[in-house]
Amino acid sequence: MTNPFEDENGTYRVLVNDEGQHSLWPAFVKTPEGWRVALEKGSRQICLDFIETHWTDMRPTSLVNAMRRSS
Repeated sequence: MTNPFEDENGTYRVLVNDEGQHSLWPAFVKTPEGWRVALEKGSRQICLDFIETHWTDMRPTSLVNAMRRSS
């Protein structure tokens, strides 16, 4: 059985949490609590491209905000 998170032929979604972190998620798996859908459906590569384009700062949002407040 193929790991559904690594299936090159699978259909995926991109999820984002409150910290701005992104996750590649199999489309058939329920969205976990604390995450929202940023890209509804696409191939694995389309979703990975979306993540690469939109998640350009790996720092959690709370850290970015704290650093801004302290400057």
